[in-house]
Amino acid sequence: MNHSSSKAGTPHEPDLPSYQVVLAETDWGSLQTAFGNGECLPEVLARLLEPDSTVQVTALSELSELVGHQNSIYEATVPVAVYIAGILAHPAAMTRRPYRSVPIRATLLNWLVSTAYDASDEIVDRTEHYFPGFLTHGTTLAAFRDLRPMLYRAVAPFLQDSHEDVREAAGLAALILAEHPALAQRRDHLAVHARRILDTSSDDPSRRIAWKALESWGHDVTDIEPFQEEPWDCGPHSDGRGDLEPPF
Repeated sequence: MNHSSSKAGTPHEPDLPSYQVVLAETDWGSLQTAFGNGECLPEVLARLLEPDSTVQVTALSELSELVGHQNSIYEATVPVAVYIAGILAHPAAMTRRPYRSVPIRATLLNWLVSTAYDASDEIVDRTEHYFPGFLTHGTTLAAFRDLRPMLYRAVAPFLQDSHEDVREAAGLAALILAEHPALAQRRDHLAVHARRILDTSSDDPSRRIAWKALESWGHDVTDIEPFQEEPWDCGPHSDGRGDLEPPF
């Protein structure tokens, strides 16, 4: 699924529309979610900009159910992902998480990580292996995968963020999104971030994503112990809620 480019051979990341435009101009009621149409989504998305981090986390949890239920991509997942990418730089993204001193921006990025993984090459290939032809006629998954260069452009500024959790989440999102052919020239740069995740992360699914990216891009990973293959439906935050839950 190649994006066209204004210059042959040059990666092109299309401009991300503003979150206000996405909210106002999307026909939410016409889009499928896991539980009917998306008429409720504007209210849920608006809560992501509330100054109360508990309200923000609850809204993200609701979105995970509505547009990410059972690790699936729905029609409404596409504009929701664009909206979340569009608010990464919003002041509300710097609200500190309840129960831990982590910016909500890291949680927004982790939501994108989980969603992008559900549409990744690995998951698409596994789905086709176990259910041949299941994805052949679907346009929703293709629409999300076509978004990857645009989403990458929103994520990339946070690869050097001052907060470790934000850096790692941005790195993971970038590694998955860079599977898109139009982003192939970004991969050598991203290899540095993959190595950093392998060196510093204590999260095995995150380290596996970094290892798999390096391996698939032809980098030498013989100095890293291979990761065991996960069950076909497992990935980062595969329960759809991820790190949204407090550490009880």
